[in-house]
Amino acid sequence: MRDPYEVLGVSKAASSQDIKKAYRRLAKKLHPDANAKDPKAAQKFAELNTAYEIVGDDAKRKAFDRGEIDAEGKSRFHAGFEGAGAGRGFGGEGNFEAFTWGPEGMRRSGRGGAGFKVEDILGDMFGGVGGGRPGKRFAAEDFAPGRNLDVAVTLTITLAEAARGTTTRVRLSTGKDVDVKIPAGLIDGQQIRLKGQGKAAGATVGDALITVTIAPDPVFKIDGSNLRIDLPITLYEAVLGAKVRVPTLDGAVELAIPPGSAGRTFRLKGKGMPAKSGPGDLYATPRIVLPDEPDHELEALMRRWRDAKPYDPRAS
Repeated sequence: MRDPYEVLGVSKAASSQDIKKAYRRLAKKLHPDANAKDPKAAQKFAELNTAYEIVGDDAKRKAFDRGEIDAEGKSRFHAGFEGAGAGRGFGGEGNFEAFTWGPEGMRRSGRGGAGFKVEDILGDMFGGVGGGRPGKRFAAEDFAPGRNLDVAVTLTITLAEAARGTTTRVRLSTGKDVDVKIPAGLIDGQQIRLKGQGKAAGATVGDALITVTIAPDPVFKIDGSNLRIDLPITLYEAVLGAKVRVPTLDGAVELAIPPGSAGRTFRLKGKGMPAKSGPGDLYATPRIVLPDEPDHELEALMRRWRDAKPYDPRAS
């Protein structure tokens, strides 16, 4: 791979801000979506991401400038082992420690107590340079193949946005800003995968995983593809019946409430959330709301009514 500074078009003296600006400018220019006819677009974009992963990170940039890692972020140390096979670290009197790479990363085995450890080699290489100055400690997992290159982000949207669909901009942990298209009828907790928007390692680029949550709504409660609402009504509407307006995602509709219907649930078909199998329903439950201010006449009426016609709604 080319020198990361050359890939980004900046000098070695460039500030971190200049490097970030150069990356964003080139990311827009070289993104595969903007170069659909270029068969090498993905490779160029991956090279750009790898370059930024090195010089855009302060610790990795210093390690690269000191010659400790190459343009792909790999260690330049090969004396005791080979990058994809197995190797040994030898100590006094033939003691050794062996290590191999596999699906679970680096594994270690050996005999004797005089041999040195792989972790110590890596720690000495990258843990401090010159005068014992502290630096980044590299773990065995940093050198394991197949490390996860995906990046995860949580996005919160409103119920209206989930119902109608929208496009919103999200910043990833890599520093990139991406547009996320939210389909109509998205359910809470649904995950959207953006191919090729994750971290890069050589020619391999991970994905961005966007987990979408729906913020609590002050009016509606989500129940799968259905919606539920508590519908405030007066005491006299509950006793005498009434026609009241019910809010829906598409605007208010009129609902006829028969006398004595407080606590009963009414279904408004097709007024819920969009779904592949068809829109859900809206369930409205009337709830009696008394006046804010005390009403002495109402209290007197209720006392007379209680004494003349008592009943127990909790008997069952």
